[in-house]
Amino acid sequence: MPIEFLRALAGGALIGSAGILLLAADGKIAGISGMLGGLLRTRTSLNGWRYAFLAGLAAGGTAFKLAGFSFFAPLPGRSTGALLAAGLLVGFGTQVGSGCTSGHGVCGLGRLSGRSLAATLTFIAAGALTVAAIRAFGGAV
Repeated sequence: MPIEFLRALAGGALIGSAGILLLAADGKIAGISGMLGGLLRTRTSLNGWRYAFLAGLAAGGTAFKLAGFSFFAPLPGRSTGALLAAGLLVGFGTQVGSGCTSGHGVCGLGRLSGRSLAATLTFIAAGALTVAAIRAFGGAV
């Protein structure tokens, strides 16, 4: 089995486990955009779980980077401005779509949500169309 497959499998298992644990322990959905949006919209003492979850994501990524794993390396040929713009567009899209792929694709589908199924199919279709358009116009994906 290729190492990339095993990494993806392990990552998916960790994401799914985190989603299940958060839902079982506190009834919360592990949608990252919802967590971050909740922090920006509310100023209450009830945000501790959001800070802890997001800090854990940052700490995990940092630990892997310090351990020498290279899958967090910057993309070649991408400027910081382009990456920031892409991040802002993704954030805007998650607010318009009432969630992100982690919320809809992992947690929503796991709860058999019809709305999450529609959102996930839309994400996949939009991604496929974007790749096809970029390739058709000579871009590299």
